[in-house]
Amino acid sequence: MISSRIRTLVLVVVLLAGNSIVSSCVAPDTSNLPKEDATTAAARKEMVGLSEADVRMCAGFPTATADAGGSQIWTYQRTVRRGNLNVVIPTLAVGAVPTVGGSLNVDPGGYCNTQIRMVDGRVAEVAYAGDNNTPNHRDALCVSTVDGCVAYARQRHQVRTGAIAR
Repeated sequence: MISSRIRTLVLVVVLLAGNSIVSSCVAPDTSNLPKEDATTAAARKEMVGLSEADVRMCAGFPTATADAGGSQIWTYQRTVRRGNLNVVIPTLAVGAVPTVGGSLNVDPGGYCNTQIRMVDGRVAEVAYAGDNNTPNHRDALCVSTVDGCVAYARQRHQVRTGAIAR
């Protein structure tokens, strides 16, 4: 016969093992991850279908192009200079008390490579790469490349559908 202590121990081990198996199936908490910038997210959808001429009108000429087996990839490289926000705390020293002071620097800069895949002369896909995130938004440093194109695409859509905002 198995004593009640051994049964209890076996039950605890089984429950702990089952709990670890179930917890490994749970999706991770992503609530603290920054959300994609609204403009760059809109560009992924609203720029699709624009012609090569439309993209040149709203974003300018690409920095680089590459053939990719039946399609072309246009790259727009943007560098955002690293700026500084300096907060300086004065240095204080009183007798034998150690020195207190310092500064805080915030560097919001980085770079963004916006890639636009062209298939048959039209935008098929928009993607972003680089050091392009800010503390609150993913791909936020790419906004300057696509914000004009999002507005241009919306304007063209209104003209085509006859829906003019008043």
